[in-house]
Amino acid sequence: MEHIRKTEIFNAPIEKVWKAVSTSNGLEAWFMPNDFEPVEGHEFHLNAGQFGMSPCKVTMVDPPNGLSFDWGKDWFVIFELKEVDGKTEFTLIHGGWDADKVTEFGAPHKVVRVNMDQGWTGIVGKLKDFIEG
Repeated sequence: MEHIRKTEIFNAPIEKVWKAVSTSNGLEAWFMPNDFEPVEGHEFHLNAGQFGMSPCKVTMVDPPNGLSFDWGKDWFVIFELKEVDGKTEFTLIHGGWDADKVTEFGAPHKVVRVNMDQGWTGIVGKLKDFIEG
C-alpha cells in the first residue's frame, strides 16, 4: 500500500520547524504527548489517547533536515525539512502499510490508512498553526 505523504510550506525558518518536530514539547503541541528525545535508538511512547501508549523508536536524526521513527509494530514516520527562500518545505511520510496486516488493536491496515490519511491532513494543519501562530 502507498505511503501517506503530506507536504506543506511553512512561513518560518527551518530552525523553528525543526524545533517543533524534534523536541518532546514541540511534538506535544501539535501531535501527541510523548517522551521523545532526538537520539537515534531512543525508545519512546506516543500517548495515543483511547489507544493507549504507543511504542516508538527513533531511527534517524539529521538536524535540521530530517527525522524518522518506527511507530508500533509496522509503521514508520519520516519528517523531511527543506529550506526554500527563507521558508520551510515540510514533508511527512507515514509508511509501513500492508493490506494483509492488522494493527496491534486488530484494525485492518486498509481501514486505518484511510483514517490516518485524513487525520494527518488536520495534524499537519495544527503544526502549521503552531509554527506560524
